[in-house]
Amino acid sequence: MSMFGGGFGGFQVNGRPSVGAAGKSGNGLPFSGIPDDLVDRVHQLEAIEPEHGDPDAPFDPIGDSGPRVSIGRILLGRPALLVSALLAIIVETLLLQAGPYLVQIGIDDGIAKRDVRTLVVATVAFLAAVVFTGLATRVRIRNGGALSAQVTRDLRVRIFAHLQRMSLDYYTKEKAGVTMTRMTSDVESIQSLLQDGFAQFLIQALTMVVVTVVLFHYNVELALITLLLVIPPLAAVSLWFRNVSDKGYNLQRDTIAAMYADLGESLNGVRTVTAHNRQERNVIAHREVVGAYKDANNWTGRINAIYGPGTSVIGLIAMAVLLLIGGRLVLKGELTIGVLTAFVLYINAFFAPVQQLVTLYTQYQQAKAAIGKIRGLLDTPSSVRESPVAVTLPPVQGEIVFDHVSFGYLPDRPVLTDISLRIAPGETVACVGPTGAGKSTLAKLVTRFYDPQSGQIRIDGYDLRDVTLASLRRQIGVVPQEPFLFAGTFRDNIAFARPDATDAEVWAAIDEVGLRELVERSPEGLDTLLHERGQSVSSGERQLLALARAFLAEPRVVVLDEATSNLDLASELRVEAALDALLEGRSAILVAHRLSTAMRADRIIVVDDRGIQESGSHAELLALGGRYAAMFETWAAHA
Repeated sequence: MSMFGGGFGGFQVNGRPSVGAAGKSGNGLPFSGIPDDLVDRVHQLEAIEPEHGDPDAPFDPIGDSGPRVSIGRILLGRPALLVSALLAIIVETLLLQAGPYLVQIGIDDGIAKRDVRTLVVATVAFLAAVVFTGLATRVRIRNGGALSAQVTRDLRVRIFAHLQRMSLDYYTKEKAGVTMTRMTSDVESIQSLLQDGFAQFLIQALTMVVVTVVLFHYNVELALITLLLVIPPLAAVSLWFRNVSDKGYNLQRDTIAAMYADLGESLNGVRTVTAHNRQERNVIAHREVVGAYKDANNWTGRINAIYGPGTSVIGLIAMAVLLLIGGRLVLKGELTIGVLTAFVLYINAFFAPVQQLVTLYTQYQQAKAAIGKIRGLLDTPSSVRESPVAVTLPPVQGEIVFDHVSFGYLPDRPVLTDISLRIAPGETVACVGPTGAGKSTLAKLVTRFYDPQSGQIRIDGYDLRDVTLASLRRQIGVVPQEPFLFAGTFRDNIAFARPDATDAEVWAAIDEVGLRELVERSPEGLDTLLHERGQSVSSGERQLLALARAFLAEPRVVVLDEATSNLDLASELRVEAALDALLEGRSAILVAHRLSTAMRADRIIVVDDRGIQESGSHAELLALGGRYAAMFETWAAHA
């Protein structure tokens, strides 16, 4: 599978050839096409690009996010790469520490004894160790990079799949920026640790072990004195750093999530911000959020500024003591200059990892905090879960029954209380009433965006909780009050539920809602790209595109949540005519703000905070002279 999609023989865009290479475009502009040399380079790149194959990312709607995330499980999940990387780390570390030993041989057996052959052999061995160290490092970096890439890919897919399973209440409570942080900054912290941090951590730790063994091999007394000067204060400082750094890095993850959340909200609401002249206030508010992140970084910076120099001071003191005691042993003839030199080099090699471990431990703490945040997300269950024994919902006739249903977005604040309602197959029922009465909530319960706290909702006798979510939603077409269009073409958005639909089927849906003129006058027709969230078309046109999407899905049940509220009168008339065709033979729930839409329904129910107050046809409710009649009178006067 080529990363460029189609071939570049004539440079295709959306399947159609573009302007020739170095010639002029159709409007006479020079150099507006693709240069020949660039096309040739693309062909060369395509020739060497490997086949990536189809991605394996199965989606489990039941909601099992798998075993808990931990650094141990992450590493053990790729045993072959892990073992090869560990072997490369061991070889690299041993070869790195061969240098001081070869220096000692070169001094004592070569220079001191004037033995040129021994000096040359030690030098050649030193150079060979350098070369083989480079090869081992190459293997370690390559395998560590592969391990990091595979783990972070799987982790991102796992998080994304879990987010796809989450019900709407999660997104109502959680800020989008915080969720984005789990996928970006937190995963990147883990990637940084796996790519090189973990390997360096092992190299430095193994270096300290090897150096300790070599020091005792050279001189037990000198090694004991050196380590007694080093280990106790180093252990005390490290324990202090571990305790205080946990708090700092957890605070970092929280504040960076808050920063991304504030940024995302400001960018998504930029039109509202501009319209209400909130730019200066938003800058002040964001400065406070960024300031909290800065304070968290300052906290970790201060403790690093204590730990890093503290370990350096301990090392320098140990070095000074070593030179004093070792120098006296050399003067007494109890130690050779070569051994003292190797001792000094090894002590330096012992403290270099300590300095490196400060940075690596910081990296580890960041990754550990990130894993904690990701684990918290993956441990959050969806409130709407598919039963492990759920059955596939067969093609339905469309009978919908609310059986003593109660529901509230907050447990102590019910929106619907003991609602009972039956919608016959093929019947269209419009819900009207004041804002906040629960009209849209009825629609969300039918699509099982939420589950009721008590009671049952059935379609053709099937409890919605006993059928698979995919088979249920495949038979329900939803047009929300604020339709969402994705960055893509007209065709992508209209065929969103049926990507395999033919162009003829897409055009038929376009004709049903009266959008042919808009699509045909667009530069690329069906392949015209829409801006993110459909900002390149009007709000009314976005609603029409959402209706076309519902037409093409061919649902058995239709749910329209104030689908005509954003349309002008002319567009509303076109849509209402199209709705007659869409609703023909289908059950439908219309959440209606405009009574002109409700009047077209077979039955109208009036909902308020006490439940369903009235039910009947338009004429019946007018004759009743109740709530609906008063609403209609007010609406007619304004209309």
